[in-house]
Amino acid sequence: MTGIVSNAQVVISVVDLAKSFEDAEGNPVYVLDGVTFDVLRGETLVIMGGSGCGKSTLLNCLIGEYDINAGKIAYRTKGMDAAVNIAGMNERKLNGIRKRIGILFQSGALFNSLTVSENVALPLQEHSYVDRSIIDIVVTLKLQQVKMLGHRDKFPGQLSGGQKKRVGLARATALDPEILFYDEPSAGLDPVTSTAIDELMMDLSKKLQVTSVVVTHEMDSAFRIADRMIMLEHGRVLKLGRREEFEALRDAKPQELNTDTERLIHQFLTGANQGPLTDTDGMSEFEKLIVSG
Repeated sequence: MTGIVSNAQVVISVVDLAKSFEDAEGNPVYVLDGVTFDVLRGETLVIMGGSGCGKSTLLNCLIGEYDINAGKIAYRTKGMDAAVNIAGMNERKLNGIRKRIGILFQSGALFNSLTVSENVALPLQEHSYVDRSIIDIVVTLKLQQVKMLGHRDKFPGQLSGGQKKRVGLARATALDPEILFYDEPSAGLDPVTSTAIDELMMDLSKKLQVTSVVVTHEMDSAFRIADRMIMLEHGRVLKLGRREEFEALRDAKPQELNTDTERLIHQFLTGANQGPLTDTDGMSEFEKLIVSG
C-alpha cells in the first residue's frame, strides 16, 4: 500500500492514545502514551515489541476491553459513512462494532465443556438469528477452512496446542468479520506448527478478504505475515513502516545504522546481546530519546 492513503482505506484510526493503570500508591503509570497509527483495509499489520512495551494493552484498547485515558480509536467498517470513535462508547453500541471483528486469543480461549463444533457455533448462537441447520453448515465450512472438521466432536482437552489455535481461528471467523485480531498466535508452538498457523492466517486473510492486526514478539512469524509493522517501546511508537523497511534494518550491519532508534530496532530484531536495549551505563538510548523528545 503505497502512495496517498484515502480515508476510505483506513479501517481503524488511532490518534494520541494514552492508557494508564494505578500503582500501589494510586499514582497513574502510563502503559501507552501518545500512540498514533492507522490500520488499512485488507492489510496485515503486526504490532511488536519487548515484554511490557504495551502491545497487549493496546490490543485490549482496540477491542474496547479497556477504557482509555485520552485519544481516539475510530472504526470505519463497511456500510459506515464516516468513522466512529469507540472511546467512551456505551456497551450496546460497542457490541455492534464487535460483531464486525474476530479475535484469536493467545490460548485459544476455548470452552473446555463444549465440543469443537459447539465452540465454533457459539458466536452464531449468541449474535445471529439463523436456524440451527444453517449454523451446522457454517460450522462445517469454518472447520474445513482450518482443517479441523475431523475433530468436530472432540473436546479442547483432547487437542494439541496448534489444533486449539485452529479451532480458535474457526470460531473467530464464524461471523465473517471484517477485521481479525490475533494475540500472540505463535505463542507456545513449535516452529513447524507456528509456520503452519502463519500460513493458515495468510490463506484466510486472502480468501476472506479481512484486515488483520497481529500482536506478537515472534520475529520469524512477524516477517512472514506482515504487510506493515509497528514497533512499540515504553508505550510509544518507535517505528511504523512496511515490512521491507524493518527487514532492511534487521539485515544492516551495526556500523551502517545512523540513529539511536535504528540501533535499538536492529538489536530487537536480531536479538543481539549488546546495544541500546541492554545498555546498563546510565540511561538506555530509548530513555534518552524520551527525555530529549
